[in-house]
Amino acid sequence: MHSHLNDMANHKSALKRIRQNEVRRLRNRYYHKTARTAMKVLRSEENKAAATEQLPKVIALLDKLAKKNIIHKNKAANLKSKLTKHVNKLA
Repeated sequence: MHSHLNDMANHKSALKRIRQNEVRRLRNRYYHKTARTAMKVLRSEENKAAATEQLPKVIALLDKLAKKNIIHKNKAANLKSKLTKHVNKLA
């Protein structure tokens, strides 16, 4: 997306840092979006059996985001709690 050609950096290490940051930014964005979509799918699920099967996978995604510091661990815990409550409420 961004090109390092128009950035101010001239040091070799700074240019590499710019490249690394960009790759990481896109990777983090992909992980975050994937987890958000998985949560959306789980929230819209009406079938308890299907939801119960999806829950551990979504929780694993959230734990990974928290571990990589993409989201705060407390936010991950809050989301997991909410999703678990939602699944338990399904008839």
